[in-house]
Amino acid sequence: MWPWKSKAPSVPSVLPRNSFFSTEGTVPARDNTVQRFRRMQDQMALTFQRSVEDLKPVDENGNFIAMDSGDTARLKNGVGLGGFIPDTQFTWYCGQGFIGYQAAALISQNWLVKKACAMPAKDAVRNGYEISVNDGTEVEAEVLDYIREQDKKFEVLRNCVEMVDLGRVFGIRIALFLVDSNDLDYYTKPFNPDGVKPGSYKGISQIDPYWITPELGGEAAGNPAAPDFYEPTWWRVNGKRVHRTHLVIFRNDNLPDILKPAYLYGGIPVPQKIAERVYAAERTANEAPMLAMTKRLTVLKCDITQAVANPEAFNARMTLWTELMNNFGVKIIGEADEVQQYDTALADLDAAIMTQYQLVAAAASVPATKLLGTSPKGFNATGEFEESSYHEELESIQQHDLSPLVNRHHLLLIRSHVAPKFKIAAFNTEAVWKPVDALTADEQAEVNLKKAQTDVHLAEAGAVDGTDIRQRLITDPDSGYNGMDPVVPNGPGDREFQAELAAQSSESEVNPDENETAE
Repeated sequence: MWPWKSKAPSVPSVLPRNSFFSTEGTVPARDNTVQRFRRMQDQMALTFQRSVEDLKPVDENGNFIAMDSGDTARLKNGVGLGGFIPDTQFTWYCGQGFIGYQAAALISQNWLVKKACAMPAKDAVRNGYEISVNDGTEVEAEVLDYIREQDKKFEVLRNCVEMVDLGRVFGIRIALFLVDSNDLDYYTKPFNPDGVKPGSYKGISQIDPYWITPELGGEAAGNPAAPDFYEPTWWRVNGKRVHRTHLVIFRNDNLPDILKPAYLYGGIPVPQKIAERVYAAERTANEAPMLAMTKRLTVLKCDITQAVANPEAFNARMTLWTELMNNFGVKIIGEADEVQQYDTALADLDAAIMTQYQLVAAAASVPATKLLGTSPKGFNATGEFEESSYHEELESIQQHDLSPLVNRHHLLLIRSHVAPKFKIAAFNTEAVWKPVDALTADEQAEVNLKKAQTDVHLAEAGAVDGTDIRQRLITDPDSGYNGMDPVVPNGPGDREFQAELAAQSSESEVNPDENETAE
């Protein structure tokens, strides 16, 4: 007997079919409960890349501190594993975890992905904002004009667009306000407005998320009842710790606590949400020209035995046949030959293509009519509801994401530049965003007509007078009369002169005979 045995050739295992556009998994047909649980843990690891043990809370000095053992065990063993979901579906959902900042940046190069990220940012700030002072402080017009000039200098609107645009690309965007301070621990400690010195504010710096590292304090990492639980207390930038109160952070879609470590305490990138849909739409669109060129299938009946007997001659004949295949050539066949042609119907192909792009628009929260610049097809919709919903989305971006950025900029600007220049006390402002839906000339004329009719009714009721109406026209930027002087001596806006005219008119009505005698 030979000292060795010949081994049977290994047969490669055949995995079940797993398509790119399907929920078919590669789950073994038979396994026990333990194997299924282990496989579930492996799939969970695709999403929960960081566990409780990876969290290392730090104190104010940057020293690591330990979490409460009870909280650690509870989080480790009771993370919500329970219930039942089919393995095939569970595997598919687990494969939709965080794709990483580098992958998000690469996917955003696609024209449709970039447009879906940038369009809401540009539309939200297109009409700008007004500066409102609501703390009761009397502010001169020249002060507000100076603030508007400084806003242009510091490129506030550009920063607003960049924050939302790249925030949607990465899921998170951090704005750091640059302030010169003699205190070396200025950024490490919580933000204090009183610490802003004259001329110290230098502008806004925005940082891509792969250049920063989150750090959680003891309360943020170990006390679920804390207001800032699972909210990084510091962000390490260029090796230096910056307290979160010095930053304005944009997050695209908030996450439950259990997912925050996997997303590095950011939000869900738009490229992650629409990558598969964009791929499907682009592939479907690419099929259109290919189908247009190959939709005609020509079938020529021939003797297959002769073709197989002389394949070289047969291939040469077929090559010549395909080279001459167009609608302008002439085909010559034998008397006994028979040719048939089959055409692929392309009637609903455009609707199928547009439907895929509309799914991209839905996932990106942008109307298809806006994203694609064309009317929707396939869903039998006009796009009016989508446009109204889109405006609500833009207003939400303005209020919740951009207003904190603009208001913090004005807070620093007023204490650093405005108050010292005009020698006035610091005051608080609020950004009031202009409507995102711009009216046409006819619509604006109709609105002004209704306002004028309202003014007439109020004046007849005695609620307002001509001076009040004039002031409204001046303050209304769309009235067409906002450049008038508030008061014209012995004319409109001069209340004393108007009162004298009213008194003279009353006297003439009471004593008409005296007026005739005087004449």
